[in-house]
Amino acid sequence: QVQLVESGGGLVQAGGSLRLSCAASGSIINFNAMGWYRQVPGKQRELVSVISDGGSTYYADLVKGRFSLSRDNADNTVYLQMNSLKPEDTAVYYCNAVHFGRNYWGKGTLVTVSS
Repeated sequence: QVQLVESGGGLVQAGGSLRLSCAASGSIINFNAMGWYRQVPGKQRELVSVISDGGSTYYADLVKGRFSLSRDNADNTVYLQMNSLKPEDTAVYYCNAVHFGRNYWGKGTLVTVSS
């Protein structure tokens, strides 16, 4: 069973930065992919960024150029560096991992960007 624990959310002013962390309970080397999704009330959860086991990264158009995803296999952690934050980035951010074809989710961390 994979457990994911997010941290790093909080309140920040527009233009500011935050770094989210997602720590996995086991080795992430064999994970097919890890990434971040976000969700606001009344809307569907949307993909923000994902990194494959080969190191390839994908970013949603809305965050491209502002967010950066990285993984540290030694610490079993993925990081989402969020810069130039906008009020529309306000959401609950969820860590996701795909392992042997199964999806695993963290409980989420709230990011609030004030204008």
